[in-house]
Amino acid sequence: MTEEAEVGGDLSPTSGSEQQAPHFLQDVIFHGKFKLLKALTPEENSLCQHGLYFQDGQRRVDYVLTYPVKKPSAGRSSRQSTHLLTENAVARSLRRNQHLRHHPAQKARDSSSLLSSPAADVELGCPGETFGGQEDHKAFRREEFEGKLRDMGLELEKDEDTKVTGVGFVKIHAPWNVLCREAELMKLKMPTKKMYEVKQSSGVVEKISSLVSKVLEPLRPHVEEHHTKNIKHLSHTFSREKQHLFDLSDKDYFFDSKTRSSIVFEILKRTKCKAKYSMGITSLLGSGVYTAAYPLHDGDINEESAEPNDRKLLYEEWANYSVFYKYQPIGLVRKYFGEKIGLYFAWLGLYTQMLIPASLVGVIVFLYGCATVDDNIPSMEICHPKNNITMCPLCDRVCSYWKLSTACGTARASHLFDNPATVFFSIFMALWAAMFMEHWKRRQMRLNYEWDLTGFEDEEEALKDHPRAEYEFRVMQKSLSKDQKSKMEKLTCRDRLPAYMTNIVMMLLMIGVTFAIVFGVILYRISTKAALHMSSNPITRNHVQLTVKTTAAIINLVVILILDEVYGAVARWLTVLEVPKTDKSFEERLIFKTFILKFVNAFSPIIYIAFFRGRLVGRPGSYLYVFESYRMEECAHGGCLMELCIQLSITMLGKQLIQNNLFEIGIPKLKKLIRYIRSKQGAFQEEERQKKLQRYETDHFLEPFAGLTPEYMEMIIQFGFVTLFVASFPLAPLFALLNNIIEIRLDAKKFVTELRRPVAARAKDIGIWYNLLRGVAKVAVIINAFVISFTSDFIPRMVYQYMYSPDGSMHGFVNHTLSYFNVSHFQDGKEPMDPLHLGYHVEICRYKDYREPPWSSTPYEISKEFWAVLAVRLAFVIVFQNVVMLMSDIVDWLIPDIPKDISLQIHKEKILLVDLFMKEEQGKIHILESSYRLSTGCKENCSRSDNNNSTAAHPRSGLHTNSTKSL
Repeated sequence: MTEEAEVGGDLSPTSGSEQQAPHFLQDVIFHGKFKLLKALTPEENSLCQHGLYFQDGQRRVDYVLTYPVKKPSAGRSSRQSTHLLTENAVARSLRRNQHLRHHPAQKARDSSSLLSSPAADVELGCPGETFGGQEDHKAFRREEFEGKLRDMGLELEKDEDTKVTGVGFVKIHAPWNVLCREAELMKLKMPTKKMYEVKQSSGVVEKISSLVSKVLEPLRPHVEEHHTKNIKHLSHTFSREKQHLFDLSDKDYFFDSKTRSSIVFEILKRTKCKAKYSMGITSLLGSGVYTAAYPLHDGDINEESAEPNDRKLLYEEWANYSVFYKYQPIGLVRKYFGEKIGLYFAWLGLYTQMLIPASLVGVIVFLYGCATVDDNIPSMEICHPKNNITMCPLCDRVCSYWKLSTACGTARASHLFDNPATVFFSIFMALWAAMFMEHWKRRQMRLNYEWDLTGFEDEEEALKDHPRAEYEFRVMQKSLSKDQKSKMEKLTCRDRLPAYMTNIVMMLLMIGVTFAIVFGVILYRISTKAALHMSSNPITRNHVQLTVKTTAAIINLVVILILDEVYGAVARWLTVLEVPKTDKSFEERLIFKTFILKFVNAFSPIIYIAFFRGRLVGRPGSYLYVFESYRMEECAHGGCLMELCIQLSITMLGKQLIQNNLFEIGIPKLKKLIRYIRSKQGAFQEEERQKKLQRYETDHFLEPFAGLTPEYMEMIIQFGFVTLFVASFPLAPLFALLNNIIEIRLDAKKFVTELRRPVAARAKDIGIWYNLLRGVAKVAVIINAFVISFTSDFIPRMVYQYMYSPDGSMHGFVNHTLSYFNVSHFQDGKEPMDPLHLGYHVEICRYKDYREPPWSSTPYEISKEFWAVLAVRLAFVIVFQNVVMLMSDIVDWLIPDIPKDISLQIHKEKILLVDLFMKEEQGKIHILESSYRLSTGCKENCSRSDNNNSTAAHPRSGLHTNSTKSL
């Protein structure tokens, strides 16, 4: 969509409230659309209650199309304007009369629509403005398309005399016969007159459930859906032949607004124009014939005198931070936004609930580490005042020898996250993930039953061949280039080969950029560490490790946030290059590319710290160098787990605080403040200020719905933080829980107040996201096994305690993990510049590794202890992975996917449907028999009356005959 289309034609200066627009500044600030500053701002006019119906006040607006129009300039004469208007009206009336000769049934609908809409006579926009060829062609295509919509039975009403400069509106209403026809074609399930009672489980279970429901009653939202759970309507696929089965006492509300808009959208998608390969509204939106298409919100949310509606109820009981402790009204969300969005919020709510036990266990594990830190023998040995172990320099030349006791704080902090309880927590989180998946499957089946989706086939399967507008345009270009009119063209793999090659190259390039940035941060850490060691400030020298770790983690966070936005745009651009045929294919390819890029971006620094840092170092006298001057960094004596925890906490908290709080909360607040300041400074008349916009005009200024992909992606990355490296950061579930409590209300407020109402889409599940969740959960088991085995000191401690300890305790473990180095074996130019930094001459220094001492026959070679530890580490990975996955599979097997009560209710519904149809057939047979008896009885009566009449006439004839004979 072009900027001019979004602005709406000429943005001529106007006076009054027509110079303000409520959501334009976000485009001005973030998209550079400075022309929008001159457009209208409907200030407090979102309180309007008008615009939900046609001008007759009877027909409801089910859908709205917008298109650019041009207003008359001041220099044009009224005579010329009237002349152009007359010409346009005459030309259109001629075409309409010709059309009505072939479609006489349409005449009544068109006449009523024209009578109710005086502005409907404006054909090409607004009089007084001559159009170029392109605009004239778009206007012709609009009129052709709208004629096709009228042929389909829809009723249209135009409105170009609006308070929105340069935008015309087409209001669409679907009458009852059209709704019935499309509901039958779409196989919509609707509630019948038949109602039945949903029996609750009896006995102890019922008493417990009733007690729990009473306790949780204050946590339930005040909506009607929670008060009639025991009664359910029997649903059946709508059919015009079986309308007597449904309660049609109020036809205006039999199809709710969500269903009506989805029906109209289906008609808009499949209505063709005469232009080649022009299929539906998607093509017209892509070519700029229409600028927007959206259904209307039900009403206002802020005005106290506004009529009660579902949107206002959602705002009060759902999209409000004051009700953060309550359950979500998922049924009402589904009723207003459709099943697809309802499933997202149901999944998010269940995920947040499941984080509560994970957070509690994580806090307990962390508190256990805090309680046992003083009893940890290795950290006690490091912190002991009599410990005089001299360690080798951490860098060349500028770093000198240092005492192991200076790492006391790091060793004690590492114990908080590196203790035996973390192994238990890793197993618990793997089982938690399996329980979460199974719980969601059961919850999903329950929602399918409650929402009458048990026999529903995915809309995507039914509409998988419906092409996108971009695909149609490319096919049209290909057809025109080959000049083939008889054969339907399609894009082949050969046509897409350049796009595929571009995708592969760009994906590899983006992943390479991520690795290059990680490598750059490594060089930053190495150079900064050397620079801080040269500082003359003793405080700076004493906190080198903490300073370098923290600043590097912050740099990684900033880079991740920037690249997230870049990779999202790159993934969409690459997907557009491929020109997928359907919306489903486009969405799946976009999700795959975005997930790969953002996953690599978020977890590359963490994977480096967990599995590579400190293992590609070498040893004193034979270190590994980068660019012949940068020595590869090594972990502190407490291990890399503490650095991994710092990186994880800063990245996770930073993403949640900055992306969620700043981007999704702070920026809308800033825009609202700027609009408020501008409205106070604007010099416009009070009566203009009081003018109210129509509902369709107010919704025009809202942001269009961009899909659920960003919302799901954010939660999938968070799920990775919670499960993948949870062994090193047991507080991750707690931070995720706190974030999601805010996230639910934030997303709810965005959907209710900031976005246009999305078209309701039916869905039985969350689609590809469930597969991604299962994949992340499986990978999490493997990664946690490697973290416990290779990153933490759990395995070396176990090996020492059971194989090398003389008394079976951990005394002497620190000395066992340190190797010896003779300082005379330093390479030339690599020895410390200040060898007497500790006040005495050093001959032997220690470093963390399993190597032979310099006085051995094989000095500095890997010792047998290293191979013993490595063997146990690999064995632990294999055993841990298989045991945990086996336990997860057992959980999957023990918990059925369909709850027992739901399966019984589904079976009961089938029996009730059979009984209903049997009674209907018996009724039909009884009616036929009674009508047959009536018809046969009528025939008998008629024959008897004929006989009586004939016998009554015969005596007279006899008398006449006798008299004749006597004569």
